[in-house]
Amino acid sequence: MKKTFFLVLLLLVFTAPTVMASTPKDTLVMAFSIDDMITLDPAEIFEFSGAEYAGNTYDRLIGYDVDNVSNIYGAVAENWTISPDGKTYVFNIRKGITFSSGNKLTADDVVFSLQRVIKLDKSPAFILSQFGFTPVNVAEKISKIDDYAVKIVVDKAYAPTFFLYCMTSTVGSIVDKKEVLAHEKDGDLGYGWLKTGYAGSGPYKLKTWKASESLILDRNDSYWGDKAKLKRVFIRHIAESSTQRLLLEKGDIDIARNLGPDDIKGLAGNKDIIVRTKAKGAVWYLGLNQKNQYLKIPQVRQALKYLIDYKGMEATLLNGKATVHQAFLPKGFLGALEDTPFSLNVSKAKELLKEVGLEKGFTLTMDTRNTEPTTSMAIAVQGTFALAGIKLEIIPGEGKQTLTKYRARNHDIYIGRWGPDYMDPHTNADTFARNPDNSDDAKSKPLAWRNAWDIPEMTQKADAAVLERDTAKRAQMYLDLQKEHQQKSPFIIMFQDIEIFSKRANVNGFILGPSFDSNFYQYTTK
Repeated sequence: MKKTFFLVLLLLVFTAPTVMASTPKDTLVMAFSIDDMITLDPAEIFEFSGAEYAGNTYDRLIGYDVDNVSNIYGAVAENWTISPDGKTYVFNIRKGITFSSGNKLTADDVVFSLQRVIKLDKSPAFILSQFGFTPVNVAEKISKIDDYAVKIVVDKAYAPTFFLYCMTSTVGSIVDKKEVLAHEKDGDLGYGWLKTGYAGSGPYKLKTWKASESLILDRNDSYWGDKAKLKRVFIRHIAESSTQRLLLEKGDIDIARNLGPDDIKGLAGNKDIIVRTKAKGAVWYLGLNQKNQYLKIPQVRQALKYLIDYKGMEATLLNGKATVHQAFLPKGFLGALEDTPFSLNVSKAKELLKEVGLEKGFTLTMDTRNTEPTTSMAIAVQGTFALAGIKLEIIPGEGKQTLTKYRARNHDIYIGRWGPDYMDPHTNADTFARNPDNSDDAKSKPLAWRNAWDIPEMTQKADAAVLERDTAKRAQMYLDLQKEHQQKSPFIIMFQDIEIFSKRANVNGFILGPSFDSNFYQYTTK
């Protein structure tokens, strides 16, 4: 019967004739580009749509106010204390939390969840391992005091907010130990199962996920906090802006998440639709692989930075969806640099290329996710590169395809969008300006590693900044780091994201946060 119901729901929402102009009253229906979602395991999730999923289905140790990120509050942890030496944190776990399985959430689950991140050592594990945790020592460093208290010992006296903000990230999600281990195979800590399974305690729980097709969440009626207003959330992967707009206008969806500038303009004057915006922490950039014979040359990297029409793309392709920004820390973060020294300057680019004997040009490839605005941005870059004789071949692919290739360092150029993993400046410094091991088999694989940029001195500067406990001094250290990074790095940072969210007028309460994992469905009503 359940399978039949969901088949009927799919048919009603997406194949009904034009006369249908409403979605089920108890269901939020969204059109959203979710082809980057490759796993449902919080220990592995490292993509935008996956993190949004986890933010709505799992509880984390602590959280922050989306309207005032400096306000950090307890979630699974009711409160905490920090030792005088700044290395030991004790979290008191909230009583009365129940997983959707019916199991009670205790300190055992918290310890298991955090240790599991370290032991599995997937892409986002560095968020925790940077505090000195290893598979060998994690049992000692993250331990249970009693059923509702957990002790965590870090290796250095970091700025306190740095560690706490890391606990607000997706890897801070608490999973149901009993449920996960019930599906363990060959000592994998339930990894094979949780890639497509669910073991959380959040306001919503997983119903079904079909990669690059759909995601259905059901309300968790045993949730310990404010119950979700709607019974179900149904997300359909639709990449095309025009299709999303058509469905929104017809009333066949409640929310369109990826409308382009032209379609947003086309909605002007439609009283049934409301458009909202929210500045996000994500930045758009080009990653230049230093294994490439041309891109490893400093003058080539600088030349490419002068071959981007930043203002032109901002005003046309991105109209309202992003603003020019050229430093790795987004506006709103401590120590963010707002200087924009680069603009389209073809003569300057040609001079730089001539210095290294490449005035006749060369050929490069760029891996590009086949969604908007990424594709249009890639075409624009292709056009301005050509003004200096550089032939850019665009290689399109789904999000998971381009990401897999990028993570293997098999690209020339990658056009990407990077969002902070937590709200401390180290989140981006750690990935754009830090690379402790550039070998192919390195354990830590930040963006600098993905682009094969070996930077021992800059890594030391980033390490020093995260230990500075004086806020003003720490901010200046990040400003200096970004100025150096702008001129030397193999990253062309172009824009800071602005999320545009289009909804039917009867939809209220959807929370847009400053990060991709702080968009919340819980209070949405229709």
